[in-house]
Amino acid sequence: MKGKFTILAAALLSTIVVLSGCSGGQKAPAAAKLAPEIQAIKDRGVLKVGTKVDVPKFGYKDPKSGKIEGFEVDIAKAIAKKILGDENKVDLQGVTAKTRGPLLDNGEIDIVAATFTITDERKKSYNFSDPYFTDGIGLLVKKESGIKSLKDLNGKKIGVAQSATTKKAIQEEADKQGIKLSFLEFGTYPEIKSALDAGRVDCFSVDTAILYGYLDDKTELLLDRFSPQTYGIASKKSNEALAKLINDTINELKSNGEIDKLKSKWGLK
Repeated sequence: MKGKFTILAAALLSTIVVLSGCSGGQKAPAAAKLAPEIQAIKDRGVLKVGTKVDVPKFGYKDPKSGKIEGFEVDIAKAIAKKILGDENKVDLQGVTAKTRGPLLDNGEIDIVAATFTITDERKKSYNFSDPYFTDGIGLLVKKESGIKSLKDLNGKKIGVAQSATTKKAIQEEADKQGIKLSFLEFGTYPEIKSALDAGRVDCFSVDTAILYGYLDDKTELLLDRFSPQTYGIASKKSNEALAKLINDTINELKSNGEIDKLKSKWGLK
């Protein structure tokens, strides 16, 4: 009888050990490992964003408050919220058309949200999200100039931003129309506007939405529009997981109507 109890006890103990290994004592599966570039952002606690500081409505630094605000800043905040759970965890750094690429390349910023036009050539160097805004290149001139179209700029000088797509687009259109143009390149948009005001250039050309921010009572925006420009959020080519997260966020903002609300907030069409 004693032998039967011993065998039964051993069997029961064995069962308890097996069950304990299959239930509460079992370790939970490890959480999915984040991509290095996303983990780095989470560890740092902020998303480093390159944005314009001289483009009213898109990215503009208020000279009084020092605060950078705009449509693209709000999009960057939505991406920060997706990664960090807080839209205010952004480190905004001013960039120009010339500096945004190099700053992204050397890791000083994680993403670029700075009226960055998507082109096939640029896609070779950076990941771009799906477009969130479409615009065309326009022409800003002095009212007193009498200039009414690109053809009237034959033999005249156009101010454009360094490293922007504007010069190539305008030159291609000038070639089609058989007119000759010359260009002066500047580092920032305020410099181009100052050059127009001073008569150093006859026209300020860039994306139309940007030109609206520099329109005043002495200047006018011509009806001509060239080379549709689509803006996307850029990230390093190697950071594929971050690029997917960005794109998912953009498409979510588009599908739930938030992009349209932001456009309305900033007076964009």
